[in-house]
Amino acid sequence: MRAAIFAVLAAGIAGLASAATPVPHYKVVDTIAGPDGSWDYASVDPQTGRLFVARGDGVTMFNLKEGITTSWKGVARAHAVVPLRDGRILVTSGNDATVRWFDVKSGQQTGSVAVGRKPDAAIADMIHHRVLVMNSADGTVSVVDADAMRVTRTIKLKPGLEYAALDGTTLFVNDEDSNEIEVTDLAANRPIAPIALNGCEGPTGIAYDAQHDTLIAACANGKAAIVDAKSRRLVKLIDIGRGPDAVIMDYRRRLAFIPCGRDGVLEILSLDAPGGVARVGRVTTEVGARTGALDPATGTIYLPTARFSAPASPAARPSAVPGSFHVLVVRPAD
Repeated sequence: MRAAIFAVLAAGIAGLASAATPVPHYKVVDTIAGPDGSWDYASVDPQTGRLFVARGDGVTMFNLKEGITTSWKGVARAHAVVPLRDGRILVTSGNDATVRWFDVKSGQQTGSVAVGRKPDAAIADMIHHRVLVMNSADGTVSVVDADAMRVTRTIKLKPGLEYAALDGTTLFVNDEDSNEIEVTDLAANRPIAPIALNGCEGPTGIAYDAQHDTLIAACANGKAAIVDAKSRRLVKLIDIGRGPDAVIMDYRRRLAFIPCGRDGVLEILSLDAPGGVARVGRVTTEVGARTGALDPATGTIYLPTARFSAPASPAARPSAVPGSFHVLVVRPAD
């Protein structure tokens, strides 16, 4: 009888494993050259086939369909680019506490508005025609009307805000200084108790999976924090590479990707693994590839980076080799 029970259990476990979505093999298949300069968050507009990368003094746009690269300046340390539905983009300008709108066709700035100090990450909430801007130094979130180009309200949290994720009207924001996730009820316009991320140092990238009500936060100390968004508790930590700055979700293929710039790897996590989110693969990329964006139609991932020279001293940071900025193209293998 006991043997029969164990056989049934084993068959059930095997069935769960086989029911999980097969993980395709990914590899770097190409590179796209671009102009020199620093970079931060990237985004893909799947409707137009354009990749946008926030740069030190502006934006670089890669027309993926036609193979054309265009850059324009006029931003004081760009951190995030949010494609809008009307042929414009919103760009956070970190050093002058503004966000700016640009027309994609002409590259001309069409508007700007003051926000909090050091605006960094920004995410779209197009259901409500707004963009949520995380002001790192002030510890505030600016709610920006994307159409009227104005701030409708400001939510006070804590300094150290990084990337954010949205579940309806609940906003989750990584706090890099406090090692926690700040939570805000946007409908009631009030903060909720934060989620402690014990064992996660310097959380930056974050994403939300509605199917399992799960948050994934990327931590600077080589961990991915898996959080139950409903109970607001840390479930587990998963070992990943060091130096991540983004969590890239592929909801169609039920995968999450975490680019780890210090170790030069792209971690692959299954959202539907038995027992919850689990690391199921790794792609060797390049040192510096810490952010990126996904084209949901093709599953292609784009990772901006550059080659680096050795620092002059152990305390100094490496510098990018002139002429070496490029975007890695990662695709599922055939």
